[in-house]
Amino acid sequence: MLRRDQKLAIFMEGAVFGYGGKMGFGILRYSPNPVVCVIDSQTAGQDIKDIAGVPRSCPIVASVEDAIALGAEVFVLGIAPPGGLIPSPWFHSIDQAVEKGLCVINGLHDLLGPRYPTLGDDQWIWDIRIEPAGLKPGTGQASTLPNRRVLLVGTDMAVGKMTAGLEIYRTARERGIQAEFVATGQIGITITGAGVPLDAIRVDFSTGSIEREVMRYREADLIIVEGQGSLGHPGSTATLPLLRGSMPTHLVLCHRAGQKSLTTLSHVPIAPLGDLIRLYEDLATVSGLFPRPTTVGVALNTAHIASNSEAIHACRDLEQELGLPCVDPVRHGTQILVDRLMA
Repeated sequence: MLRRDQKLAIFMEGAVFGYGGKMGFGILRYSPNPVVCVIDSQTAGQDIKDIAGVPRSCPIVASVEDAIALGAEVFVLGIAPPGGLIPSPWFHSIDQAVEKGLCVINGLHDLLGPRYPTLGDDQWIWDIRIEPAGLKPGTGQASTLPNRRVLLVGTDMAVGKMTAGLEIYRTARERGIQAEFVATGQIGITITGAGVPLDAIRVDFSTGSIEREVMRYREADLIIVEGQGSLGHPGSTATLPLLRGSMPTHLVLCHRAGQKSLTTLSHVPIAPLGDLIRLYEDLATVSGLFPRPTTVGVALNTAHIASNSEAIHACRDLEQELGLPCVDPVRHGTQILVDRLMA
């Protein structure tokens, strides 16, 4: 499948400034693969680093042909919108990329493999949201592990759970901790090359799918489990299988600074963060049936705040309110969260 030397072109037509562009931005920030360009006709001619604040510099081009001219080998669908379906206008460019011999990474629910039954030599379609074979219901087996297991939980979808998890993972590995990252969504799987697409798993096997991934790393000192969704989101069903499958010893709450209601459902408010933390812990332990996890801190997404001093102030306000450390993992690092995880 994807080799780490293959050159990526990230298709983000109309999504560079949109809500659903987190797939592309996640790959730009964390993928070890070379990225030769982003494709978006609306912002073509600019550099993605200059307009989106990601650390990787690459040009934005207008078309598939432009991407091929820069050496692209893999065409990546760079959005993760609510509902996870491919926008109809995108199929023209996808067809063009396949016709020109590019491989395709598709993290959306619409499968592309059946659309292209005959491919050229060394050409492939990676439909990530496919249920793996051999899954079984959960058994609570992860609770027997002696290691630390931290689950990233959130106040909403798309508030930075994967980002916080990868930053914690990077910090832990840099400090010589035997840490492993369990990807549970299409972005994390694309970046790490492993994991389980939780929202593509039948409900009876969802807990077991997470449990199986966690048990793969039973020798690790620290397992970081990528969170999905939120208990407070009416459209989210991910929390329970994540809690039961990983049996976390620790939690990190992820939140966007200043957010008072759900991004895509503005009529649904976000609960007070202290109440939400206790709810996650209570649900994890089930009246003492399972070990109660400890919430070690808050990962605060301040990407929309231009001033670093304002971002620090937002973190300090939450620290005073909750009595927990609060950092933006990208701006401020995750040293204090790792300290508390390993204490």
